[in-house]
Amino acid sequence: MIDPSRVPAIDVLEADRRRGAPAGSGEPDTAIALLVDVREPNEFAEIRVEGAALMPLSTFMLRYRELPQNRPLLMICRSGARSGQATAFLLANGWTNVVNVAGGTLAWERAGLPVRRGAPAPGEGDLPG
Repeated sequence: MIDPSRVPAIDVLEADRRRGAPAGSGEPDTAIALLVDVREPNEFAEIRVEGAALMPLSTFMLRYRELPQNRPLLMICRSGARSGQATAFLLANGWTNVVNVAGGTLAWERAGLPVRRGAPAPGEGDLPG
């Protein structure tokens, strides 16, 4: 398995840039990165990046096949350690376009990027259909 401390990583500003394309840009949905939060549901309810999908590391090995392989994946957690493990696992299992978000939600909030707090709305955090 790949060492989680040696996986490809990007900072939060680059992650935010990769997960959105301007309206009318002509970019296909598969080109827009999907942000995947691997923290537990209680952590996700405390603070989360707007638009992130939730796939807790505790169930990751059972559910990782639900993640698209035709779309860039940005893995995030609180600080980057757990998401580094998930990134390493995906790379070892055939995913090629996946990176860890260095610093996690702590760095995301410090950078002033959009976050949400409180219980997620129904469907919030679900993987796109």
